[in-house]
This record gives sequence, structure tokens and C-alpha cells, in this order.
Amino acid sequence: MGIRSDVNLLGRTLGQVLREQEGEAFFELVERTRALVREVRGGGDDRALREMLSGLSGADAGRLARAFTWYFQLVNLAEEYERVRVLRSAQGVRPQSLEQALTDLKAQGLSAEEVEALIARLDLGLTFTAHPTEMRRRTVRRHLVEVARAIPELSDPSLSEAAEARIAAHVEAMWSTPELRRLKPTVLDEVKGGLSYIPSIARALPTLQRDLARAFEKVYGQRSEAQLPLSFTSWMGGDRDGNPFVTPQATHEALALHRERAQEVLLAAISQAYTDLSQAQGGEEPYRTELRALHDAVSRGESVDLLPRLDALHTRLCAEGQRRSADELLRPLLTVARVFGQHLVSLDLREHSSQTGAAVAALLRAAGVEADYEALPEHARQELLVRELRSRRPLWPAGEALPEALETVIGPIREVQAATRQVGPRAFGRYIVSMAESVSDVLEPLILAREVGFALLPVPLFETLDDLQRAPKVIWELLSLPEYRAVLGSGVQEIMLGYSDSNKDTGFLAANWALHEAQRQVSEVCRRAGVRWRFFHGRGTSIGRGGGPASRAILGQPAGTIDAGLRITEQGEALADKYSHPALARRNLEQALYGVLLAAARPAADPPEAWTAGMERAARASAAAYRALVDGPGFLPFFEAVTPIHEIARLNIASRPVRRPGAPTLGNLRAIPWVMSWTQNRANLPGWYGLREGLTELGPDLAREMYRDWPFFRTVLDNAQMSLAKSDPLIFDEYLRLEGGTHPLAGQLSSAYDATVALVQEVVGAPLMQGEPRLKESIALRNPYIDPIHRIQVELLRRSRGKEGGLDEFEVPLLLSIQGVAAGVRNTG
Repeated sequence: MGIRSDVNLLGRTLGQVLREQEGEAFFELVERTRALVREVRGGGDDRALREMLSGLSGADAGRLARAFTWYFQLVNLAEEYERVRVLRSAQGVRPQSLEQALTDLKAQGLSAEEVEALIARLDLGLTFTAHPTEMRRRTVRRHLVEVARAIPELSDPSLSEAAEARIAAHVEAMWSTPELRRLKPTVLDEVKGGLSYIPSIARALPTLQRDLARAFEKVYGQRSEAQLPLSFTSWMGGDRDGNPFVTPQATHEALALHRERAQEVLLAAISQAYTDLSQAQGGEEPYRTELRALHDAVSRGESVDLLPRLDALHTRLCAEGQRRSADELLRPLLTVARVFGQHLVSLDLREHSSQTGAAVAALLRAAGVEADYEALPEHARQELLVRELRSRRPLWPAGEALPEALETVIGPIREVQAATRQVGPRAFGRYIVSMAESVSDVLEPLILAREVGFALLPVPLFETLDDLQRAPKVIWELLSLPEYRAVLGSGVQEIMLGYSDSNKDTGFLAANWALHEAQRQVSEVCRRAGVRWRFFHGRGTSIGRGGGPASRAILGQPAGTIDAGLRITEQGEALADKYSHPALARRNLEQALYGVLLAAARPAADPPEAWTAGMERAARASAAAYRALVDGPGFLPFFEAVTPIHEIARLNIASRPVRRPGAPTLGNLRAIPWVMSWTQNRANLPGWYGLREGLTELGPDLAREMYRDWPFFRTVLDNAQMSLAKSDPLIFDEYLRLEGGTHPLAGQLSSAYDATVALVQEVVGAPLMQGEPRLKESIALRNPYIDPIHRIQVELLRRSRGKEGGLDEFEVPLLLSIQGVAAGVRNTG
């Protein structure tokens, strides 16, 4: 069977369940809606469709949205398995694989020793974040997992009948299972959701390690002990920026869950190795004896020096002529222990700079050092903090309890300190400072950590356009302080770059250029300072928040800016798309590693002056167009009218609010709901607006040259193509009717979209997504089925906004429609 057969069977199964559970009349309503929408999509009159939808009750509208949503949930499973099927049937060297990476590096002249050194200095850190756009309940996801497990068996005649029965049972159960959460997820719910993908990743890692070893031997003709340069981190339970629910207790619970899940992963891997390594010597089973001791120690929760003991076993097996057993039977355990250990994932802490500043101010005031630290100018703050760093004295009286405001900031540091004592230093990652604007913002966490006697490395997060432009100066001043260099030592300086707020601040093209220049200039600063560095990219799943294929994004980084590797956030539904199946996890990880290895091997080199000068002009023109749009007096009411932003705020998808504190403005609206709103109405504005003005400023000849020869610019335009292709003017027109359809901005956005598509196609020399046929086909296949959900949503928005208390009355069907669009579009935030 192929994907079309799978989709047909899943669709028929859903149809049968709808007949049985909701009756023939409802099934006919679904089929009639599908037919009318297809007719309209083909250019037909839409009056019959409008009349039908306007006559639906709220309950029927919700059920109709659910039916089409479930269709997408099942189609998504079929597409995921098709990816697995394609991967398993591939012949020869897979594109963007580890073997392809080594082949390319060898072709560039790198020796085996140079490649081993390259791998040894890199770390690709993948960070699960507490910004979920994954709206499915875990109960629903479990049903979907069971359906996914049965899909491969449909191709086996001896198993297909039983597989179809299991699929039907789970689809039947899902239809009667509420999709919407009754309560907001807790922080621990988010932690559990993110960690649920660890078993799949754990199964993929040994295969990936084997891929690396075999690729090295095949390409270079010699064995290599190179290890996967991979690590995993989480923000869930440690991200306090704007989230009052991430308390010290929540951090404590997250760390405890990490230890519990790490124990499960390790014990399973140890047990498998124990089963396999049955070799005996003199009547004894030395390998099993050692593995049993490790198993018992991990079971008791003891801190175990895993890697030295497992490395010693590996060495002993090889010395005794048991290399195959060492590599095939023990190395999987070694790989899992090396990556996950007893910590599972490293927990980062993140706090807003205003909160760290307020906490330091409270400490200084309590110690009688400075009455009003926050009123000091930056140079005075720095001088005071440097003086304090020279001292080891605590500022808060010993033994005296901290007030609640201070405890909420310092308490999480105490929790990660305790975790590192239990399972080692990798239990904790880094301390991220949100909205970092100055050197003092980076020094303040060091004062807080000193209060509990803990050493940490702060990571400034530069988010807005101004912050990105200021970043090189801030990093240079920071690295020029001897007191800070003493803290950093031989460690790696991490610098986090925010894709979300920079895009919301200045638009798609200007934000991409600001991020490019910040990386290039900060890299040069670190190089001059003699410090190793690593960028941490805060990417979302949507193009407007830095999304797109990981390998393409990595290869689009400025040459010479990947030193000690890089970190990337993994958010929302991206976790399910990438890691729900071991084969998908293996593929996504190898593609990311492919990009990192090739990008890191590129020597530093500035782009030609004509390109950088052109991008400066293009970014200015693009930013001016974008700001003129969003700063216009009528924009905010227009945005609230033509998107479901108020309704999204009612959706229990995350533990954090959709806005930062303060009166509602575009400025304090978080980037995820901003992008998600434009995804829901299919305008996808954050992924392309302003690009027309930028390309016009460049001119077609220069733009074509840059697209052909500059990986950065090619990545930007390819991502814009994806965003434009997923936009849908036909659907956006429906949302424009909510405002009346006559607002000047309606025509402005529509003409901007058409002009941008034409310019992008002129530059790339092909229709949108010509180079991505599978994705292009997927979009084309999905549109006719997602249209009904959009139209139901528009009808429900019209009703709910037209009467007092309408949002309460239509909340459930509206939220079901939002979930349905997210399932159809897939990358919502």
C-alpha cells in the first residue's frame, strides 16, 4: 500500500464512525460540505455553501469542524508513515545524511583527522521549550499513536484485517473523546508532554551512532571513535519569563521527573545489554556482573559514574577479540548513557532581565550596599556589580528566609543546584536572560547564584531589532571584564538570538538580516577576545518565527559563525512531526547534523560588499514598509477583526498568558499568538510582508545573483516561498468580510501578496515551491479539506461577535475550529 491507499482507508474508517455515532444525516452534511467547498475552490458560486453554513446550529458547526479536524489528524499520520516508508526504501547514500556530510567534507579536502577534530569541537543542542502550539491532549495523542502503529500492518495481508479493526476502534474512541482541555495545562503537564518523545529519540540514537561509524569507515576507509555531537535541553519547568506558574516548586518537580524518566531509559538500555552480553570466562559472566551492578545502582537512585565504567567494558570486549559485540551490543547503551545519563535533559532557567534586576536591587538594599540600584545609570550598575563579584560575601543575612518575590527568582537556582548534586552537572544547562540590553543584565544572575553558592553561566537573549544591533557592543564589553572572564574560564560563551520578537518588531526580511549581522559581528568579537562561542537560535515552527527545514536554516548561517556548535529550540507540534517515530527522529537528527558539520567547516568570509550593501538597503525599505503597516492608526482594530486573536487567548494551549503584563498592545502580545492568528486566516503575514519592498530595492539582477550564490539569501527566499505557498487569498478574503471587506488595509495586503509572489518567482526563476514537489502536493491536497473549517470558523466568529456574551456561547465550536486549522496547516506558531 501507499499513502493514497492509507488515506482512503483512514477516511473511510472515519466516515463509518461518523455514520454510526452521529447518524446518516450528519454524515451526509459532511459529504455535502466537502462537495460544496470543492466546487467553490474550483471557481464555482459560493452562495449555497454560505446558506448552508449560516443555517447550522453552533453544535452542528462544532461537530462539522471536528469531523474535518479528525480527517487531518489521520492524514497527518499517513504522511508521517509515508516519510518512514520512503526512508526505509531509499537506496544508496541518503541526501543530507551523515555519509553525505562526510563525503562532502572529504571532497572539500578535509582529512579523517580534521573531520574527527571538527566533530569533537561541535555540539548540536536541541532544546524543548515551554511554548507549545501543540493543542492535542495527551489522551488524544495516545489514540493517534496506536493508529500510527497499525498503519504499517495494512500492507501485510496476514495482519491487515486485525490492523483495520484496531484503527477503527481507536478512531471510534477518539470521536467520543473531548479534544479540548477543560483546564489550562500545568507546567508539569508541559514537561510530561515534551518528555514523551524521549523514548523515540533514545531508540534512534544508537542507530545514528552506528550510521556515523559506518559512514566514517566507508568514506575514509578507517575506524573512528567519533561520538554524536548531540545534547538535549529543556526549558519546561525552568522558563520563568512572563510565566508566574514556573515557581521553585515547579522547577523541583520538573527535575524530579527528569531523573525518573532518565532512570527508565537507562534501565531499559542496561537490561538489553545484559541480555545480549552473555559471554562467559572461567564459569563467570563478567560483563553481566558489571551490568547488574550498574542496574542495581541506577535502580536505587544512586549517582553512578556511568561512562568510565561502560567505556572500560567496551575496551575490554575489544581487547578480548569481541569488537562486534562491543560495537553492536554495548555501544547502544554507551550512546544512551552519553547523551541522557541520569539527568535525561539539561534544564535551563530563563528569567526576564527586569526580574533579575529587581531581585539584585532587593539584595543590595537589604545589605545596605545601594538603596536604589535600578535608578543607577548603566556604568554605575556595572561598577557596583563588578565590585560585588570580587567579593564572596552573601548579601542576604544568613539563615533568614527570603521574601516571596526574591524566593521566586532565587529558588529555581537552588533547585538546579540540588539536582546537580544528585545526578551531576548536566542536570542544569544555562541561565537565559530575556530582553538582555546591557552588560549589567548579564552580570546580575551571577550575583543571584552567589547567594546560594552555585556557579552558572548566563546567556544573554537579544530579541528586538535594537537589541540585535547592540549585541556586538554588549558582548565585547562583557568579555573585556576580567571578573566576568574569571567566571567564564575556558567555557563557551552562549549568545541567544530571538527570531520571534525581532520579526514582530521589524518584519520578515529586516529581522533575518539583523540576525545575520548580529551573528557575524558577535562571532568576530568572540574571535578577537579569544573566547569560544555558540549561538542559541530561538526558532519557532512557523516561517515568521524562524521556522523551516533545520538543515536549510543551519546552512544559511553566516560563514565562520559556528564555533562550538549551536543550539536550536524545538517547539510545539514540531516535536510530534520530528520525533513521534524513531525513523523520523533519526532522519531529522541526521539532517540537522549534516547541516551543522558542513556549516561549521566553512571558513569565516564576509559576503561581497555589493551583497551586504544591497541587503542594508533592502532591510531598511522592508522594515519601513512593515512599520508603516503595523504602526498605522487602524491596524490594531483591523488585526483584531480579521484574526481570531481574542479566541486564541481563550484556548488552553499553554501555561503562560498570551500577552506580557500591561494594557493590550501589539508590543506586549507574545509572538506565538501573533503568528498563530495570521496562520489561522491564511494570510501568513509575518512570513513575507515587506519582502516586496526589499526585493524591489535590490533589483532583479542582483537578487538573482544573491539567490544563486549566497546560502543565507537562498534560505530566506526559500522560506518565504513556503510561507507564501501556505497562504491562501481565497480564504483570507473570507476573514476580511468580518471587518466589512472595505477597509483600505484589505486591498493593501491583497495587492502586496500578489506582488510579492510575482517578485519571488522572478528571482528564483520558477513557480512557488517548484523545488519542493512533495510539499507543494501536500499543500494542494490539504486545501480543499481545510476550507470547510476556515469557513465554519468565520461563520462562528461572525455570530459570536454579533451578540452580547457570544464568545461564551460559541467558545467550544470556535476552539474546535482553531484546533482544526492548526491540524491542517501543521506549523501554527
